[in-house]
Amino acid sequence: MTGFSEALALLSFGDQGWGDELLKGLLITLLLACSALPFGLLLGGSVSAMSMSQSRLTRSIALLFTTVIRGLPELLTLFMIYHGVGLFINQLLAWFSPNNGYFDFSPFLAGVIALSLVFSGYAAEVLRGAWQSIDKGQREAGQSLAMGRVQIFWLIERPQIIRLALPGLGNLWINLVKDTALVSVIALDDLMRMTNIAVGATKKPFLFYLTVCALYWLICILFERVLAQLEIRANRGMQPRH
Repeated sequence: MTGFSEALALLSFGDQGWGDELLKGLLITLLLACSALPFGLLLGGSVSAMSMSQSRLTRSIALLFTTVIRGLPELLTLFMIYHGVGLFINQLLAWFSPNNGYFDFSPFLAGVIALSLVFSGYAAEVLRGAWQSIDKGQREAGQSLAMGRVQIFWLIERPQIIRLALPGLGNLWINLVKDTALVSVIALDDLMRMTNIAVGATKKPFLFYLTVCALYWLICILFERVLAQLEIRANRGMQPRH
């Protein structure tokens, strides 16, 4: 009972416990993931459209982007953005004026950019696969009704792309939430970094890492339930496959 009481005290809120710090880190983790998602979807959709272009150059650029992003480890992408972009900005400022001070590149912004790039590289392939799986006859039917290319995409193709790509995008979203733990290495006070600080101060690694495992697991279970409902809604009216 003594050990259990000590664990509750360490995880409690207030001056004696680390609950406040873990909650703050959890909120930053969720904010980071939610901030990276729209940018990743927008960039992934753009790259997907480029990969479906009739221009060979445009398709090559899209292929190069997805190949590079998917070929790099997520941690290396994060380091390249955080250190590389920060160095570039400071050199650019020094080039304009030597009197410009040092620009401190935000770890949160670096995390958003890096996670958005990683998400977009995989999302582009998921969206491209969904787009290519649509029957070409539907596009031809739209053309026969004198619909423009934008109308065909928005009214006919877009709803089906969303339905077909939703399972894959859902898996990428779960991976994105878990990948936020990588940002702790660039001193962002997310859930993982606050856990490491708590472990260093209390010397109780098993307690805090087990707690964080439970938090990540609960978050992923919650999002999986939400995604399952979205898939049911997206597939309403469709005949079940046997």
